[in-house]
Amino acid sequence: MVFSAPSGSGKTTIVRHLLGQPELNLEFSISATSREPRGTEVHGTDYYFISLKEFKNHIKADDFLEWEEVYRDNFYGTLWKEVQRIWAMGKHVIFDIDVVGGLRIKKKFPDKTLAVFVKPPSVDELKIRLKKRSTESEDKINMRVAKASVELATAPQFDHIILNDNLEKALKEAVALVTDFVK
Repeated sequence: MVFSAPSGSGKTTIVRHLLGQPELNLEFSISATSREPRGTEVHGTDYYFISLKEFKNHIKADDFLEWEEVYRDNFYGTLWKEVQRIWAMGKHVIFDIDVVGGLRIKKKFPDKTLAVFVKPPSVDELKIRLKKRSTESEDKINMRVAKASVELATAPQFDHIILNDNLEKALKEAVALVTDFVK
């Protein structure tokens, strides 16, 4: 299960809700990143925080299912060993991942991937949500908002689009989609 969206759309909230549904048998795929932790993020729980040099070494070793330089010197990716860890547990992998990475996974596993795009009500609402987080500078927020316009254009390439203008409705829609897919 791939959940992708611009930052601030609510994909992480939706993924956390899905992980709280034991009948879905999901396990979160922890991405690797070369950026520093934000707020209360924890290594090995939210991300695998690794150095830029280490990330580039993993790229050279072909250790990633997918990876991308999302912002200058800020790399994100999914290590193959992470996916294999989850499959070995007999669980379904759920990704909370950027748009490009989500589409790469869908392309590699077209019949085994449910790709869901979480769409914010508007770009203005997205900016409000990012500011409420209080985890990034105004410049970083503006960079994310500018990127969101490009990301929103990719929505039709996903299997489903969930409009997150009402969280309760979005959560129910996500549970229904995943339930149908894992049956």
